[in-house]
Amino acid sequence: MEVKTSLLDNMIGVGDMVLLEPLNEDSFIMNLRNRFDHNEIYTYIGSVVISMNPYRSLPIYTPQKVEEYRNRNFYELSPHIYALADEAYRSLRDQDKDQCILITGESGAGKTEASKLVMSYVAAVCGKGQEVNKVKEQLLQSNPVLEAFGNAKTMRNDNSSRFGKYMDIEFDFKGDPLGGVISNYLLEKSRVCKQPRGERNFHIFYQLLSGASDDTLMKLKLDRDFSKYNYLSLDSANVNGLDDAASFRTVRNAMQIVGFMEAEVQSVLELVAAVLKLGNIEFKPESRVNGFDESRVKDKNDLKEMCELLGIEQSVLERAFSYRTVEAKMEKMSTTLNVAQAYYARDALAKNLYSRLFSWLVTRINESIKAQAKTRHKVMGVLDIYGFEIFEVRDNSFEQFIINYCNEKLQQIFIELTLREEQEEYIREDIEWTNIEYFNNAVICDLIENNQNGILAMLDEECLRPGTVTDDTFLDKLNTICAEHQHFESRLNKNSKFLTDHSLPHSCFRIQHYAGKVLYRVEGFVDKNNDLLYRDLSQAMYKATHSLMRQLFPEGNPAKVNLKRPPTAGFQFKASVGVLMKNLQTKNPNYIRCIKPNDKKVAHIFTDSLVCHQVRYLGLVENVRVRRAGYAFRQPYESCLERYKMLCKKTWPHWRGPARDGVEVLLTDCSVPTEEFAYGRSKIFIRNPRTLFTLEERRRACLEDLATLIQKIYRGWKSRTHFLLLKKSQVVVAAWYRRYAQQNKYQKIKSATLVMQSFIRGWKARNILRQLKYEKRCKEAVTTIAAYWHGTQARRELRRLKEEARRKHAVAIIWAYWLGLQVRREYRKFFRANAGKKIYDFTIQRIMQKYFLGLKTTTMSPMDNSWPAKPYGFLEGAHTQLRRIFHLWRCKKYRGQFTEEKKAVYEEKLEASEIFKDKKALYPSSVSQPFKGDYLEIQKNPKYQKLNSAMEEKVLLADLVNKINRANGKGSPRLFLLTKSNFVLADQKTGQVKASVPLPDLASVSVSTQSDGFFALKLKEGSASASKGDFLLSSEHLIEIITKLHRIGTTAADRDQINIDISDEFLVQFKQDKVCVKFIQGGPKNGNSAACKRKNNRLLEVSVPSP
Repeated sequence: MEVKTSLLDNMIGVGDMVLLEPLNEDSFIMNLRNRFDHNEIYTYIGSVVISMNPYRSLPIYTPQKVEEYRNRNFYELSPHIYALADEAYRSLRDQDKDQCILITGESGAGKTEASKLVMSYVAAVCGKGQEVNKVKEQLLQSNPVLEAFGNAKTMRNDNSSRFGKYMDIEFDFKGDPLGGVISNYLLEKSRVCKQPRGERNFHIFYQLLSGASDDTLMKLKLDRDFSKYNYLSLDSANVNGLDDAASFRTVRNAMQIVGFMEAEVQSVLELVAAVLKLGNIEFKPESRVNGFDESRVKDKNDLKEMCELLGIEQSVLERAFSYRTVEAKMEKMSTTLNVAQAYYARDALAKNLYSRLFSWLVTRINESIKAQAKTRHKVMGVLDIYGFEIFEVRDNSFEQFIINYCNEKLQQIFIELTLREEQEEYIREDIEWTNIEYFNNAVICDLIENNQNGILAMLDEECLRPGTVTDDTFLDKLNTICAEHQHFESRLNKNSKFLTDHSLPHSCFRIQHYAGKVLYRVEGFVDKNNDLLYRDLSQAMYKATHSLMRQLFPEGNPAKVNLKRPPTAGFQFKASVGVLMKNLQTKNPNYIRCIKPNDKKVAHIFTDSLVCHQVRYLGLVENVRVRRAGYAFRQPYESCLERYKMLCKKTWPHWRGPARDGVEVLLTDCSVPTEEFAYGRSKIFIRNPRTLFTLEERRRACLEDLATLIQKIYRGWKSRTHFLLLKKSQVVVAAWYRRYAQQNKYQKIKSATLVMQSFIRGWKARNILRQLKYEKRCKEAVTTIAAYWHGTQARRELRRLKEEARRKHAVAIIWAYWLGLQVRREYRKFFRANAGKKIYDFTIQRIMQKYFLGLKTTTMSPMDNSWPAKPYGFLEGAHTQLRRIFHLWRCKKYRGQFTEEKKAVYEEKLEASEIFKDKKALYPSSVSQPFKGDYLEIQKNPKYQKLNSAMEEKVLLADLVNKINRANGKGSPRLFLLTKSNFVLADQKTGQVKASVPLPDLASVSVSTQSDGFFALKLKEGSASASKGDFLLSSEHLIEIITKLHRIGTTAADRDQINIDISDEFLVQFKQDKVCVKFIQGGPKNGNSAACKRKNNRLLEVSVPSP
């Protein structure tokens, strides 16, 4: 039986602030401190989770914790972020309700970590499978990429998000993730050019310089020394606890998992390096004839290297830093830039280049992680956005203004949705709804966003106004229009109390936000809102040959010059926030309020003043009051009866009737006043937390009595069980002993019998052995005597033959001597006259005979290059000519043995050698294999009789191939038939023709350099066969197939020769999309065959076993 638990069990402090008594700011903070000191970092306010940053690792995020909170009621266990994530996921999966999780808090409060925990929990509890795991991995790995380019070290946080992120995770009807869409808000691009003291630029700059290889840095023209780059702050370049080199490797791996191609990663790194180089460009003034100063680049080395990285002509960019072209209607006017304007243009280009690169990264990630199916999806949104920011006096600028505006809108929707949720539950449970008074910050939102008199509207109007526009003119306009507004203060309006309030400096204004008063310095508002980039710089960037520049600077296209002023930063952010608010209102909200306990970023320190400040501007106490305005606690009847049924004898131990009737009997028996509770349709509502705590105290006392009773009953049951077990064991032991004794007796009798049998069998065997040995010795004796007799006879015959041979030899010798004597006597008469010439002729004749006899050892193989050495110098000419004539003659004899078919095979082998030798690793293994052509015996096999009759020409090659599916990288068997005019792909089982492509439509064939059998048949664009895209196939006879294709194209006079492309990475056109096929060396785990896997929408990866 499953044990029921509750939030109220073993509670440290109060787990749900709705139950806090008494409710005030001090008790609220004291409860947070008490739970924080006991490592309880999560606390509820109803369904809202408060998360305290512990600044250390806690063992509460293990896989066991995930299983503990999986499919459990929200209030069933102690507060945890997993409970909220599980509640949101189950509502989305089971009730088909779109969800959003809003994570807010100031920098360093742990918002980014909270969003990671939510995503990791959802990934752990949703479905499994290869595709699902791939989607989950891509969604999770998008975080390291965005953190590297969008996070930085600040005074408050070592990994502070300098942009807002909203991710919609899309699920199917089963609750499995299909993909996602990321939206980014307001990247703090001013950090690219300047960072406050003690803070760093974005992480990617330091990670690139620390973690990239020397070869990569050389290609990017960079040096590891941070001090060589003006855009990098040196006082905090190295951060304790951050390993930039390891983080860079993590980012590269994450980009590969998300789906970035290697060329895209290199392009991104080139742009990051270009930003660093851009910061090193410095200017000097140069006087002109008209008396004005013109900016000139001091050292052109950094400018040259940046231009080489981006592919821009140096003179074009140098002119853009010195001149500005202003266009009005049909007129153009060029003005010079002074040094200050040149530095402004340089920084504006750096900020725009980096921010547009970041937006491109988000778009590129969305392409990889977007859901492929076109059906309706369930959506869970996760919002991780900057919290309310109040810096020191005069440190709050335009960025803090629009950040706080966004938080005002989030607070507004939080109050509206919270009240709406409360009201809907009261109506659903048929409980009377009482109006709740609360501070409505709509008046502050209207002050900022009103289209006529709002601060943002006036800022845009001031930026667009002709004439001299400064921050002071903007402040004057605010003083004129907003002077009467009760939430706006400046030195010139009546709300400032100038005579007594000296905290309001000049060039500043103050807004009374819901979180408190914030003083804004007006300096920089106009420039940051304009966010201008000179058109000359945009056009210079558009002319770059870099692969991304035209996508990042489309306005630089000279053919599409737009004289209309681009929208301001404030207008764009206001529109983005409006879209975000509409999106959030269509979803069921879930809130995580993050709080940091101290400013020192260390564990075990709780600063009351800092926490109090955050509690105030997050409106947490007010949120508790909203939740408690009606009834502080509510619980389903079943859960309430299950928890408190032991307090009443009528409901203990089992209540047989409806749960509501049981609760009514229980509360009546416990004498709870009727005004303290109300009955809903499915829940009991308790007004005062004291009533709940009273029930808990009575339950605790009752449980102690029940525990004593249970112990008594258990001890009796245990003793009886032990006795019965001993009795049963004695019977079993006796039975086993009797069985053991009989088995031993039987084994002894059996052993004795076996011994007697073995002795008798041994005696019989020895008798038979003696008899066999005697017979064998008799046979051996007869054989030996016969052998000796035959030997004697043979030796006698040998001696007789030797004697006869000696006699014949002696006669021959005597006869030879006699003949010689006769010849010598006869020859003496002519010796003096002809002896020399005859001896010479005889010697030459003997030499030539010996020479020609030596040539007989030469083989008839044309491949044998051996030839006997010439014995004498006078034979040199004849020796060479004989060698040549003999080689030609044996070659002719060898060729005469060939048939026409054998000649064709050798010609194909020769052509295969020209194509693949030293280019493809598969070629050496194919040399010894003959080219058969028809591997299917299509003319003899009755299974393919219909297919053979459909072929109009002779089939030159018939083989079984695998057609690769781009969706999953798996192969489908197909019959591949090749004739002189076309090739055909047919179904293996039915023989039905799936595709017939004329060879003139074939443009080229692509293969890898490795030992795999994959090849791509690329069709000509615009041809009739190209509508379904190219073919990616694999075959064990790849060399023969491609050789025959190339040979047919070479011999045909009416079409172009087919190109053979041998590369480990090539593109294949599948219908409308181009997919990159990449070949890599795999390990032994891949087996003996190459495996193809789909990595993302635009990449198929073929893993080839290592040789």
